Amino acid sequence: MQPNLVVILIDDLRHDEFGAGGHPYMKTPHIDRLAAEGVLFERAFHTTPICSPNRASIVTGQYASRHGIIDNVARDAMSHRLPNYHLALQRLGYETAHIGKWHMGNDGMPRPGYHHWVSFDGHGSLVDPKLNVNGRYEARAGYMTDLLNAEARAFVERRRTKPFALFFAHKAVHPDAHQAADGTLEMGQFGGYIPAERHRGLYADGMLPKKPNMLPVRELVKQKPAWAEVFALKASARSRALLAAIQAGSQEEIRQRARMMASVDEGVGMLLDTLARQRKLDDTLILFLGDNGYFFGEHGLGPERRFAYEEGIRSPFVLRYPRRAKAGARLRELVICQDIAPTLIEFAGGRPGAHVQGRSLGPLLSGRRKGWRKSFLVEYWAEQAMPWLVGMTYKAVRTDRYKMIHWVNRGAAGELDELYDLERDPWELKNLARGARHAALKARLRRELRKLVADAAGL
Repeated sequence: MQPNLVVILIDDLRHDEFGAGGHPYMKTPHIDRLAAEGVLFERAFHTTPICSPNRASIVTGQYASRHGIIDNVARDAMSHRLPNYHLALQRLGYETAHIGKWHMGNDGMPRPGYHHWVSFDGHGSLVDPKLNVNGRYEARAGYMTDLLNAEARAFVERRRTKPFALFFAHKAVHPDAHQAADGTLEMGQFGGYIPAERHRGLYADGMLPKKPNMLPVRELVKQKPAWAEVFALKASARSRALLAAIQAGSQEEIRQRARMMASVDEGVGMLLDTLARQRKLDDTLILFLGDNGYFFGEHGLGPERRFAYEEGIRSPFVLRYPRRAKAGARLRELVICQDIAPTLIEFAGGRPGAHVQGRSLGPLLSGRRKGWRKSFLVEYWAEQAMPWLVGMTYKAVRTDRYKMIHWVNRGAAGELDELYDLERDPWELKNLARGARHAALKARLRRELRKLVADAAGL
């Protein structure tokens, strides 16, 4: 039997930013239920950790090197031509829907692959948004997350004779912002993070404990010299004004995001209740994840998500489907966002095309782990969204144990590269790339990186 398919994507959500993921005070009972009744993938990753490239990677199953969406600049025409897995699901008999943020190309018009479409231009607005419903713009009064929750529930409630696939992409927990033509971000009319009115008093005393990699900049650059110029630029007046507008790096920023997640969790509960009433819950595969990570001041970074340290590339990743996924299981294999498309196509009864670079999670869910990936590529092309991100293009390789970051436009002959032993140094504080002691390891990882780069680009 073909399962219904629901993907719930949260904007900018860290891997540990929900209850079951380890957040110290956030309450997300419905998302936690997905984890308790499904599988929590403890090491799931983004391979280009910013909105547009990673969303394109999710729907295509490809690396950014292959699908061509390499930054958040408006590539509207290209985003209408992506080999989206929903096209394959339509051919397999599914009724498909996209509800929420698209942000691959900044227009909110319908894309191929969907029978039903609800979206908005660019980042949209958290309050009184203008939604595009099947090609027509409509002004809506209310809070964005609540409006999207209602749209998702209405789609699931429809009477139908065929299976459905819903891609449900929240604007939360991204702050209200406008993306200018040059790619830079400006705060929107309401400014920054905005929770629903009913949640604004939550977590007033919530505190995120300080982590070992939240160090003074002067200490960080001793191990990460590639960052010296970035931190200097970040101290400029323009940069400080942007950071202040969203309370970046503060405990209040973390609390505001937690408050915004309360509405998201309510929406997950609405979908679970609706599916249960229809007696379709256990016949529905539900996948919950984020579109990139986020830094709360680790490595001196925030409001960043673009960089290859664990906080930037790890994703919450929970899959509930009782017919194939064991309740309460936790898996530590290296999973990447490109694995979503082939998994859903396979579970729908199809075969992923040769263009898909990810791998179906089916074998892992069945306990067959032999031959699973031992490494993956992380890639990023410097862009202008933040005024301090000058020339920070990188290619990185992450294995079970190690990570090497190669700064493409920084230094000469890899002299500013970073190498970490994640088993002994999970906070990525001690850079092993300098000196001769780890030269053999660095050479091996560089060879692996070259191979991954070539494979990603299809060379």
